[in-house]
Amino acid sequence: MVSSLLLSAFQFTSPGSELPLFQGTGFSIRWYGLLIASAVLIGVNLSQYLARRRRVDPELIADLAIWLVVAAIPSARLYYVLFQWQEYANHPEQIIAIWKGGIAIHGAILGGLLAALIFSRLKQISFWQLADLVSPSLILGQAIGRWGNFFNSEAFGSPTDLPWRLFIPRDRRPVGFETVEYYHPTFLYESLWNLMVFTLLIVLFLRDLKGKLKLKIGTLFLVYLIAYSSGRLWIEGLRTDSLMLGTLRIAQVISLVEITVGVFGLIWLYKLGRSLPDVVPAALQKTDLSDSNQ
Repeated sequence: MVSSLLLSAFQFTSPGSELPLFQGTGFSIRWYGLLIASAVLIGVNLSQYLARRRRVDPELIADLAIWLVVAAIPSARLYYVLFQWQEYANHPEQIIAIWKGGIAIHGAILGGLLAALIFSRLKQISFWQLADLVSPSLILGQAIGRWGNFFNSEAFGSPTDLPWRLFIPRDRRPVGFETVEYYHPTFLYESLWNLMVFTLLIVLFLRDLKGKLKLKIGTLFLVYLIAYSSGRLWIEGLRTDSLMLGTLRIAQVISLVEITVGVFGLIWLYKLGRSLPDVVPAALQKTDLSDSNQ
């Protein structure tokens, strides 16, 4: 009896994609949208707090956040749709149905990077400094956002009989696995991994702030690339719905590229002792980024 209760405690079953409070009222709020909105709100406040600790005007972060949201969410959707075009070719009206899921974090990262580069150029400030301040919020947002996959019964792993397992409704199961009920909860694996990466970045930030470390500008973002991508690399191998390019899992390819960039960047900073190339030459960057109202 006890073992049966313990076993069931580790079995995850999605309650559905909509908040129960609004079901049947003609008005619905979906978990996916609520989680994304919460991640953005928490992330902006966290990055503003980190900016204050670095004596950077938090209003810069608020302005940047608008750019990131405007660029990242459409990019995440477009990235997903392009690799799943066969599903949308005959139903183009579904392309904008983001509330049903189907966004790719790598698409969001690419869109966000482009927006941040343009923002840094226009504001004449270091891209790497902003990236360091945003990285902890980004990985925390990813940890929160992964639970959207849980509520939508998507982005799960291969079948499993492990004690921790995710029940998937029949209409959401992969072709050929209609009779299989339980799968790896890859949303949970990645969420927990991302929380560990978040903890690592915050510890590095605080130790640097206290003078126990001497981190160079860009270090936190490079560590983010390596740490997040290392987890995504092995977790993606468990997925049954990976975006593919031929026989290659796109997320694993991108993760390998990000790990390579991160490692090379750290070597560039600490082994070669050079500064990272920036969108604005150091001589032209604004050096006083403090909030004059403080």
